[in-house]
Amino acid sequence: MYNLHCHSLLSDGSLLPSEVAVRYQDKGYKVIAITDHADYSNIDSAVKAVIEFVRHWPKDAKIKVLSGIELTHLPPGQFKPLAAYARKQGVEIIVAHGETLVEPMQKGTNRAALEADIDILAHPGLITDEDTKLAKSRGIFLEITSRKGHADTNPHVVQQALKFKARLILNNDSHEPEDIISPEQLIYLGLKAGLKRNDIDRIYAELGKFLKEKEAK
Repeated sequence: MYNLHCHSLLSDGSLLPSEVAVRYQDKGYKVIAITDHADYSNIDSAVKAVIEFVRHWPKDAKIKVLSGIELTHLPPGQFKPLAAYARKQGVEIIVAHGETLVEPMQKGTNRAALEADIDILAHPGLITDEDTKLAKSRGIFLEITSRKGHADTNPHVVQQALKFKARLILNNDSHEPEDIISPEQLIYLGLKAGLKRNDIDRIYAELGKFLKEKEAK
């Protein structure tokens, strides 16, 4: 099982990256990405820190940890240069903070993020048909999240993704220990949002293929 959106005390989480990894391992996950919040003020230090952590994570550990970043509350024009910078530094998973309804978000954020070199558009709110089609054409995952508030629009995101055959991903977006729910609970969340069991199977198959392709690069 996978969770490619979690935070540590490198941004607004409460746990060291090592404790994040151990707690996810205890829940039965096999792969996670540490994706702390970043903008121009901290992207250099955040990228260096997570890459250094992953470099020292034991290769034979029961859980694989990927380096990541979440580009958060950016002016739309900053997604492309910051995503390109993170990718150049070797970050494996780039998440963009989408237009959730529970935070003040600049209009056009979803579109700008989808036009950048990202892997996941997190909690994209009431994503439009046009932006869903763009996510589909670029192979970007739209997130179904267990995060309180952000999860309110999960049914809409599911409906849009199924309608236009866009990729979906189930994520925790964890910040605190209590946010780290089990894979079974995460799957139930997806079913509750309107997915069927065969949809879940397809989502994890696509994600597994995506990660293998990442590893092969």
